[in-house]
Amino acid sequence: MNKNDLVAAVADETGMSKADVGKAVDATFATIVKALRSKDDVRLVGFGTYTVTERSASQGRNPRTGQPIKIPASKQVKFRVGKGMKEAINK
Repeated sequence: MNKNDLVAAVADETGMSKADVGKAVDATFATIVKALRSKDDVRLVGFGTYTVTERSASQGRNPRTGQPIKIPASKQVKFRVGKGMKEAINK
């Protein structure tokens, strides 16, 4: 399922227009990103939790040449599935 499929499914489920649902989905995603940038966790009870973790710099190898390369430090978004979603998927 891609974003357009999600918007269409929510529009069918709610009876709202695809344009309004598209705006709501965009606003939801933007709000989640804004919270994660602020180093806040996003907890959606029954669905899951988004968190940001720090990944330290490391050294790797170029697979083509075998030469060592430096991999810079970065931030990673992690998602932990909530109990409600786990139960719904495993029915």
